[in-house]
Amino acid sequence: MLTPAELVWLIAAVAKGDQAAFERLYAATRAKLFGVVLRILRRQDLAEEVLQEAYVKIWNSAGQFNPALSSPITWMASIARNRAIDVVRKRGEVSLEEEPAAMEVAADSPDPLARREMTEELKRLLECVGRLEPDRQKLVLLAYYNGWSREQLAAKFETPVNTVKTWLRRSLMDIRECLGL
Repeated sequence: MLTPAELVWLIAAVAKGDQAAFERLYAATRAKLFGVVLRILRRQDLAEEVLQEAYVKIWNSAGQFNPALSSPITWMASIARNRAIDVVRKRGEVSLEEEPAAMEVAADSPDPLARREMTEELKRLLECVGRLEPDRQKLVLLAYYNGWSREQLAAKFETPVNTVKTWLRRSLMDIRECLGL
């Protein structure tokens, strides 16, 4: 994986229409973005299609990227994640809320193979999420790992949407502080 500075440079080059930079950006980030999309869609064929659409949007929106607001991978992952969530909603598939295993999968520790492949960065992130109160851990995992909407979270936690937004914002601030960002 390239450094964030290298990714910023590549996105800037993509904004100018540099196809070679786009190919490097794609090669460096496709596995991560595919994982984000696949976690939400749980179907490889749909995930591949959504990933392609996400990269088209990245190509078209590269000029709008602002490194002062987010890291390159966060910006790209949010594009891919949002597109995957749109597909889930459009297809009207079974809500993740209706699947009791969805919460357990997100909360359980990973299998041995996944644990071995975990990066140090991910280990730090999981440690910081683990420091949150149990309800906030569930909220963060459902929102950012399983792709639940704020409305779904409000219904699940029997709380107004604005309260859910506040909880998420505070939880993310706690995580950022824990990570030293």
